[in-house]
Amino acid sequence: MEKTDLKKETERLLNDLPENADWDDLMYKIYVRQSIEQGLEDSAAGRLCSHDALKKKYQPA
Repeated sequence: MEKTDLKKETERLLNDLPENADWDDLMYKIYVRQSIEQGLEDSAAGRLCSHDALKKKYQPA
């Protein structure tokens, strides 16, 4: 993300917060946004795991 895009997105996140928001509310929004961005980057780079592979990995033996 370019710096200008980051500034615009940060402003949008701030504007979406209610007036009584606190730092935790802002940090949560940033965390969620960052997680989504990372997931999209992983997907675009082919770093994926199938549903069946995940089920097999976490299924009791």
